Amino acid sequence: MNSAEIKNAYWNTGISDVEPTAVHARGYDVNDLMGRVSFATTCYLVIRGKLPTPNQERMLDALLNSTIDYGLKKPGTAAARYCVSGNPNMQAGLATAVLSAGEYTLAPEDAGKFIIEGVAKYKASGQTLDTFATAYVAELRARKARVPGFGHPNFKGVDPRSERLKNLAMREGIWGESCDWYEAIHRAFKLAVNKPDLPINDVGMTAALFAQLGFSPAEMTGIAVMATLPGVIAHITEEMNSKVRIRTIPDETVTYERTRRDLEADLKSVGW
Repeated sequence: MNSAEIKNAYWNTGISDVEPTAVHARGYDVNDLMGRVSFATTCYLVIRGKLPTPNQERMLDALLNSTIDYGLKKPGTAAARYCVSGNPNMQAGLATAVLSAGEYTLAPEDAGKFIIEGVAKYKASGQTLDTFATAYVAELRARKARVPGFGHPNFKGVDPRSERLKNLAMREGIWGESCDWYEAIHRAFKLAVNKPDLPINDVGMTAALFAQLGFSPAEMTGIAVMATLPGVIAHITEEMNSKVRIRTIPDETVTYERTRRDLEADLKSVGW
């Protein structure tokens, strides 16, 4: 295809190409990829446009495993199960779980933006890392900005998944500037708020490592959502097999406002 044809094309894509006898992903025959490389390798290839090194593949594989499931403590999983109790359909349940990912659960996009933008500011500052971190945390607190990726409702001190990811990243040579920057911010933040047990949670560590691997914030969330889907599939299957229909919130877990009102009297009071 010449440049004029490319310019006038309705869509231009370099991701995949389907021919009468073959499907190519980023220029590679999918038949060659099948049975030769891992799913993590192909994910990296399709998203980043190039093959990963063995270290990058192992790190991405670990990141995919780290969010495989978090039981009913993840809002998206609970929402998916409620959904299929009324509409026993795998796609409906999966869509519900995906739409439940966001600022407060699963999605590392905000943390990714925070890290990528923060590292750029640090590089431009000319300061040492710890000096910058102390000043930056003070600035964030002064404008009451949320620092994403810190804290967990269950884990204190250390989120074991984050610690495992860090150890793997160091072993694979993936740990780098983005990760060091985020840890420096974490140290400064703990001191500033006097919460020594505040951990970097899995979302924060995932964002730091995704940034180190070169993924954009939006891509980070896409991969995190994809990684959690096997767990969601299992929960949806379990829910549909349970035969429970129209699952609702038990009355004993809800406080209801029991005030009763007189419609006719209230209508009259507003001029009806």
